[in-house]
Amino acid sequence: MKITVVGAGYVGLSMATLLAKYNEVALLDIISDKVDMINKRVSPIEDPKLNEYLKSKKLNLTATLNAKKAYSDAKYIIIATPTSFDIKNKKFNVSSVRKTIKEAIEINPKAMIIIKSTVPIHFTQNIRREYKSENIVFSPEFLREGKALEDLLHPSRIIIGEQSQRAQAFAEVLETASDEEKITKLFVKSSEAEAIKLFSNTYLAMRIAFFNELDTYAYENNLNTKQIINGVCLDKRIGNFYNNPSFGYGGYCLPKDSKQLVTSFGKTPHSLIRSVIKSNEIRKQFIAKKIKDTNSDVVGIYRLTMKKNSDNFRSSAIMKVIEYLKKQKIQLIIYEPLIQENCFKGIKVLNDLELFKTKSDLIVTNRNDSQLNDVKHKIYTRDIYLRD
Repeated sequence: MKITVVGAGYVGLSMATLLAKYNEVALLDIISDKVDMINKRVSPIEDPKLNEYLKSKKLNLTATLNAKKAYSDAKYIIIATPTSFDIKNKKFNVSSVRKTIKEAIEINPKAMIIIKSTVPIHFTQNIRREYKSENIVFSPEFLREGKALEDLLHPSRIIIGEQSQRAQAFAEVLETASDEEKITKLFVKSSEAEAIKLFSNTYLAMRIAFFNELDTYAYENNLNTKQIINGVCLDKRIGNFYNNPSFGYGGYCLPKDSKQLVTSFGKTPHSLIRSVIKSNEIRKQFIAKKIKDTNSDVVGIYRLTMKKNSDNFRSSAIMKVIEYLKKQKIQLIIYEPLIQENCFKGIKVLNDLELFKTKSDLIVTNRNDSQLNDVKHKIYTRDIYLRD
């Protein structure tokens, strides 16, 4: 069958690549350079598994800028366009999703439209009323940046925001394309599916915030963080995962989803989720203070990316740490191979790693790297387990 995926970000490109094994897939995007790269089977996104699939697998995948060509005759139209949290209006900016739905219905009203972009609770039911279409369904994804295709090949669950035969049929399309014989499937109403997405990501944010606060306490009271975490996580109810201290959570999903969830509560009594967001901000302030307390003349920032195997700066914790350090008038330099310019936000960028090491009195890195092994005495990090 023909399937159209809209948005060549890490969710959309991974979804298109997965489905192109057994289906004709059109990947629609608005950036011509991305389209050209994908058609040449080069991934514009840092993801080892995705790169491997594009280069080695026989895929019926065509990237395009032509909306009419992409939408025509498609049985499924999967929306994976970006949404962001609008701080001023205190809600998600879903303009790209709305625009895509309108355009898709105009060109192909019979297609089943599946929203993979994260949206506010009740968005799908409202948009169905607004466009007088029963063909719009929400289905969340739970993908790690840098391992998105890996997570689609081995998903923890498939959730569809509709209880129907067509929902089951689409779930089977995803399951067939995966490397798993049997995947847990859950069919719920659209608003419940939207809530599952927001609460799942906020729980992950909460877990990161918890272990970061544990690390802050140990740091301030001269205790061994690693020993405490090891002991805490021996409890099977807690588990030894997602427990490596960092400068804070960041990236595409956790910051915006937790903020949207707080907004969704409205007048409903709550405090925990709001506290998670505050905890994350306090952690970054704490990290900045500890860096300042070293009294280093030149502080080198090693990589701006959110985590290893990522090419994303968006809402990365180090960006906020940099803001706090700049306010303290601390001299900073940056090593970031993804930046071609010699200046970023008023800070000098050195992409000669050896020169960067020499010039830095202290090297700040959210995640440690073997490239820094020869300057361990200069490193400031809270990365205990050498993993994300």
